[in-house]
Amino acid sequence: MFYRIFLTAFLAGAAAALVLSAIQAFTTVPLILAAETYEHAAATPAQEPADEAWAPAEGIERTLYTALGNLVIGVGYALLLAACFALSGQAVDGRRGLLWGLAGFATFSLAPGLGLPPELPGSIAAELGARQLWWLATAGATALGLWLLAFASAPWLKGLGVVVLALPHVVGAPHPEAYGGPVPPELAGHFAAASLATMAVFWALLGWLAGLLYARADERDGQAALAERAA
Repeated sequence: MFYRIFLTAFLAGAAAALVLSAIQAFTTVPLILAAETYEHAAATPAQEPADEAWAPAEGIERTLYTALGNLVIGVGYALLLAACFALSGQAVDGRRGLLWGLAGFATFSLAPGLGLPPELPGSIAAELGARQLWWLATAGATALGLWLLAFASAPWLKGLGVVVLALPHVVGAPHPEAYGGPVPPELAGHFAAASLATMAVFWALLGWLAGLLYARADERDGQAALAERAA
């Protein structure tokens, strides 16, 4: 069981991360570079630290670090999906894996993005701790709400799932007292839309691959068990 989960997660996560990195190179990365140009142009000498924090060099080094980060994220999310496959106790294939992937997109990208859309460098935002707490609460509430809607049998539990889904957005995400910054709002809006669209592709691919690989591993385990009984 654990071997199946880890093998599924690594293969699906690595493949989805590779595709994500390729898409980002043509969608979100150019927008980030443009935003950094505005951010550096607006900074005064007094605002620039004497010793800047380390950052990967532009070009291939930055691309490799981005791909490595995507690999870690992809495998981590794939582990969650594979664990959910096992906990659900239901048969999984590529189509069902795709549905799980879309649920993952709703949980970790779409729902948090409704209150805290993806931000470019130089954007003005609320205090980091408050944003992280709201993001975690929203992701957890969305996961619980979707699970209740999908697997709960009692109508009142499904109704509770709807309430849980809406609760973080009723409370509201933390926002700064005033908006502004050197980045043009058109660029920020483009980045938010491109980020969500890119993550939708990533999650759909991740879910489909994870479901497909998990089903094949399950089939191999079943055949091995039959062979052992026959022997």
